[in-house]
Parts: sequence; C-alpha cells; structure tokens
Amino acid sequence: MTGSQGGAGACTPDAAGPVDDAGVSVANVYYAQPLLDALAAEFGFTQAAVGVVITATQVGSALALVLLVPLGDLLDRRRLTLLQLLLLLAALIGVGLASSPAWLLCGMLAVGMLGTAMTQGLIAYAAVLAAPEQRGRVVGTAQAGVVVGLLLARTMAGLVADIAGWRAVYFVSATLAALMLALLQGRLPRRRLDQVAAAERLSYPQLLGSMALLLWRDRVLQIRGVIAMLMFAVFSIFWSALVLPLRASPYGLSHAAIGAFGLIGVVGTLGAAKAGRLADEGRGQWTSGAALTLLLLAWLPLAMLPYSLWALAAGIVALDLAAQAIHVTNQSMIFRANTGSHSRLVACYMIFYAVGSGAGALLSTSAFALWGWGGVCMLGAAVSLLALLFWDWSARYMSRYLSRPMPR
Repeated sequence: MTGSQGGAGACTPDAAGPVDDAGVSVANVYYAQPLLDALAAEFGFTQAAVGVVITATQVGSALALVLLVPLGDLLDRRRLTLLQLLLLLAALIGVGLASSPAWLLCGMLAVGMLGTAMTQGLIAYAAVLAAPEQRGRVVGTAQAGVVVGLLLARTMAGLVADIAGWRAVYFVSATLAALMLALLQGRLPRRRLDQVAAAERLSYPQLLGSMALLLWRDRVLQIRGVIAMLMFAVFSIFWSALVLPLRASPYGLSHAAIGAFGLIGVVGTLGAAKAGRLADEGRGQWTSGAALTLLLLAWLPLAMLPYSLWALAAGIVALDLAAQAIHVTNQSMIFRANTGSHSRLVACYMIFYAVGSGAGALLSTSAFALWGWGGVCMLGAAVSLLALLFWDWSARYMSRYLSRPMPR
C-alpha cells in the first residue's frame, strides 16, 4: 500500500518503497495458520501439539529480531534486504519439499526468521526515511500494508491448499519472492549517510549490546513492549485455533472458506492509519485505552462461533481493528525520537511480539484440545483483560515520558 505525497495519511516519497513491500514479506510467516489440520494429518501432530508449527515460526522471528533486524543500523539496508529475500526464497522451497516433522519445523523456523527480518527491516527503513512529524503516519501506512499481507496470507493459503495441497502454498510464495526480488532491486532507496553515521561506528557485538541498553533504559519501550506481548498473544490465541472448529462439524468449511475470514479483518487497516495520526497528535494513550477495551469486548461475539458465523465476522473486525490500532500506536511512540537506532528499536519491540505470538499459539491449541472453543475464548478474554489492566496501571507513569523525547 503506497501513500501519495501530501494529505493526512501520506508517506514521504523515499519511504514509499519499503512501505509497499512489508505486507508481501510478512505473509510468509502466517501461511501455516489455516493449514494446521493438513499439516497435523500429514506429519502426525496431535491437535494439542500442532501449534508447535506456529511456534517454530515465532522462534525464527525472535532470532531474526535479535540477530538480523539490528543489522539495518549497521549495514547497507538495500543490500541486506535483497540478500534476506534471496535466502527467504530458498527457505520457502525447503518447506515445500519437507518430508519429516523435523525438516518441516526447521523450514518454518527459517521462514519465520527471514520473513520477519524482511518485514521489520522495511518498517524501520520507512521510519528512517520519513520526516519526524510524519513518522506515525508512515508507520501506520506501513503497518496497514503488513495487515493486508497477513490477512491475505490466510486467504491465499486456504485457496491454494484446496486446489493443489498445502505444499503448493509455499511454492507459490517462493515464486512471489523471486518476483519481488527482481522488483526491489530498482525500487529500494539507499540510506542517507547522516542518519547512520553514529551506528556505523559500532561493531556487531556493540550493536547487539546496545539493544540490551535500550531494553534496560527505555521505559516507553518496556511498557509498550509488554502491551504488545499481551496483545499479540491474544491475536495468536484466536487465529491459531480458528481453523480447528471451522473444519469440524457442524461447519466443515474448506481451507479457502476459512482463509476468507481473514479478509474481514482488512477493516483493521483503517484503524492502523488513523492510530498513527492520533499518535502524532499526542493522543496515543487515549487510542491505547480505547483499543484495549475493544480487544476485550471482541471476545463476546467471537464466543458465538458455534451458533453464528455472522457473530464471528463481527468479532474478527473488532479484534483486528483493536490489535492494529495498538500495534501502530506502540511503534509510533517508540519511534518518537529522531535517532539512528530505528532498526534496533523495532527489533527490541518485536521481541515482545514474538514471545506473545509463540506462547499464544501453544496455549491456544492446548486450550482447544482440553476445553473446546469456549476454553479458547476464555483464555483470550483473560489475556485481553490483563493487557487492559496493565495499560491502566502504566498510563500515569507513561505520561511523564511522552511529554519529552526519550534519551537513547
């Protein structure tokens, strides 16, 4: 999704290239969600254990955030992005050829690692290139593209799996990665040297060590990271388990039909762009409280899945709208200072995301195996309530820091 220059939701021309492609790269991390039952049947996973496939991608995401994403503050971003995309293409082919559970999980780990490195690197790229007063809007636009990619991933995976099997999903994605590699070579702008000179004086170990300092010193990063961890756990609890009741009686839906539910969540992209503008205007706390309340309330219609698919659709809209508004607000807040550490900031922040998503996937499929869909909804609502209570506790503390730039 590319914003045109000018207007409230526009992104700067330099930032447009990275914004466009973040959604394509993130899709690879989420293809497996509507395919869990097919993967369980082929590789012998139980219903309770099949969530480990999603967890493997999140472990890969965590490794990328610690080891790869920070390199954007040290190396030429353009060359780094193209190399990561080439390796992602190879990993996708590896998953498509997987012949054992171990091979599958290793491939998923690699896809999670490289898909995440691409996505978060491109978002940090866009944040660096954006004007400070537009950074929240640019991040919001980039995140809207990520949401579309995430949601279309489920739809595309379900449709292709119904037609040609789950392996074809990854071969199609590898083809798209090859096309994107050809396109990005001419589209990615180069970094502005004045923005990265300080980071380039760091060695790689020093770069990684500086991330630990950011996590230790930056209170905004710490608090928004915990909120992100809980929110993404909620998001993963829902989407990881959804395929299981919809494939079973009484619905017995196809993978394509289940994937189509992801399209409903595209409405969440509207919240992503708006949340970025509100954060630029200093209303990030208000947006956070409203979105976290909506996140909790979303579980009421979601719990009606056994009785009404219309209620399920309404719950998906509320859940995705809330999650994306929180995510963009978080990122806008941690990017407030105009520094050369954007890749490290997004890496530190998204570590919380990976922990939440991985834990949510495991807890979700286990809850479904033990207590059915009602157990999944109770779990999701409990974590949503915990996120709201944590935000309420931290709001006054945060307000003292949002009035001035945080030291880096």
